[in-house]
Amino acid sequence: MSTEAEPPKVLVEEFARRVRGELVPLGKRFSYFSALPVAEEDLRQYLNDPLAAVSPAVTELLPSISIVLAPFLEKGNGKSGEYISYERPAEGRQLFSVLHQLEDMTVLALAVKEIEVADYHYQFYAALAVLTARRWPLEAQERFYRTIREELNAEVHGEVDEKSWHLKQALLRRQTNIRKETKLFREYARQAFEDTLTLYLHGTCCDIDIETGPRQMPSRYLRKRLELLMSLFPPPEGYAVLPEHLKAR
Repeated sequence: MSTEAEPPKVLVEEFARRVRGELVPLGKRFSYFSALPVAEEDLRQYLNDPLAAVSPAVTELLPSISIVLAPFLEKGNGKSGEYISYERPAEGRQLFSVLHQLEDMTVLALAVKEIEVADYHYQFYAALAVLTARRWPLEAQERFYRTIREELNAEVHGEVDEKSWHLKQALLRRQTNIRKETKLFREYARQAFEDTLTLYLHGTCCDIDIETGPRQMPSRYLRKRLELLMSLFPPPEGYAVLPEHLKAR
C-alpha cells in the first residue's frame, strides 16, 4: 500500500501500470492495490465480503481483474482517460467506478471516499455485471432473452434500473415488433441482464431494499428473473437471495 505523497491526480491507466507488480492476490480471478491507507475492517467490506458472495459460475466467466481502491475518480476532458484523484473532483466530474482494459489486465478502479458502503457495493457489482455480459454463454443469453420477450408480450411495465428503463422506452417507441431481435432489442435485453445481475449479486451479498416507484417492474416478474439467474449462476454455499431461502439457510 503506497504511503508516499501522490500528485493531485493520475490517469487510471498510468497508475495501473505503475502498481501492477505490487498487486495483492485475492483468490482465483482478483487482485488489488489501494491508492490510500485503508483499515483492515474496511478492506473486508470493500473486498473480502463482496467477493465471497459472487457466484462461482460468474467468477468462472470473468477475466483476471485488478481492483484499484482510489480516493476519488474523475472524468477525463475528452482528450484523456479517467483519473484517480486525491482531491474531490468538481461537481459533475466525479465518477465512482472505472473499467479499463490494459493489455492483458482488466482494471476496475473504485472510489471509496465519501461513498456509502452499500453504494460502493452497487458500483462493484455493476462492473462485474458488465464484464459478465461480455462473456456469458449463448445458452444463458437465449434463456434470458426469452424471458424478456415474454415480458414484452405481456406488456410488463417498468424495469430494474434507470439504464434498462430508458432503453425499454426507446424500444417501445421506435419498434413495432418489439420481440424481434434487432439492435434495439439486443441493447435493451443486454442492459436488462446487466441491471438484473447487478441486483442479484448485490442481493446475494447484502440485505438490500428494492425501491418502489412508477418505473419499478412488478415483483412477480422481477422474481422470475432472479430465479432464472439463480439457476444460471447459483449463489455460493451459505448464501441466499430470496427471503424464503434465507429462512431455510
